[in-house]
Amino acid sequence: MKKVRVSGSSVSNNSQKEKVNVEEREHTTEHPNQHHVNSGAGMDGKKCSVWMFLPLVFTLFTSAGLWIVYFIAVEDNKIFSLNAPERKPGQKHAPYISIAGDEPPASCVFSQVMNMAAFLALVVAVLRFIQLKPKVLNPWLNVSGLVALCLASFGMTLLGNFQLTNDEEIHNVGTSLTFGFGTLACWIQAALTLKVNIKNEGRKIGIPRVILAASITLCVVLYFILMAQEIHMYAARIQWGLVMCFLCYFGTFAVEFRHYRYEIVCSEYQENFLSFSESLSEASEYQTDQV
Repeated sequence: MKKVRVSGSSVSNNSQKEKVNVEEREHTTEHPNQHHVNSGAGMDGKKCSVWMFLPLVFTLFTSAGLWIVYFIAVEDNKIFSLNAPERKPGQKHAPYISIAGDEPPASCVFSQVMNMAAFLALVVAVLRFIQLKPKVLNPWLNVSGLVALCLASFGMTLLGNFQLTNDEEIHNVGTSLTFGFGTLACWIQAALTLKVNIKNEGRKIGIPRVILAASITLCVVLYFILMAQEIHMYAARIQWGLVMCFLCYFGTFAVEFRHYRYEIVCSEYQENFLSFSESLSEASEYQTDQV
């Protein structure tokens, strides 16, 4: 039998002697007198981890995909453009994302984009959890962030696979999961950023995340208020702004991911192999994490 473990670590100049499957590789040397020179790892010519591109790919791919859906729907005269002066009665609808991706061919692209976005968001959520696991004393906040992002990812699949006209109830459940738990996850991650303070960059990236989380919360509130008052053109514009803020928020994880690398290690099962809890305890001792 073989045992597969996924582990995450930050990247170090002393990485040649690994005590566990993945060890923390620092872009800075361990000598305290040199910390101030190398603390800007990745910004002063040092090599960054390729994992930093994962959040960026998620942000760019999803935003590009959604705008393609929008332009297809506008070209097919299904929705008004976002810069339309006002909504006029007729066959066209307000440019909500769900309405833009409601009918073929836009719905085909929309489903694919949302499924891929959900998968990438889930991967980012798990890697972020592994990254913070050995650095937080009380795990409840980190676990809550993981659960919230997983539920938001699940909501994305419902949005993409159950179009508005086909099953409005399930589609609205997906909207609530994505916006609701997505907003909660943003606040949790902002708090974790300031608390953990990876590479002394907590405030530098934490403050923008707080601003983005506040913007997302404001957009969610305004969106539902405008929807209730049936001011659909403004509600649709707010919705697009809300989604772009979400995507920008995910892109900020590249700042911390540039310090880390992740591996999947497959090893043959042995009878004296450490238990799961023992493995985590040993890994935490060296500031790594294994699942």
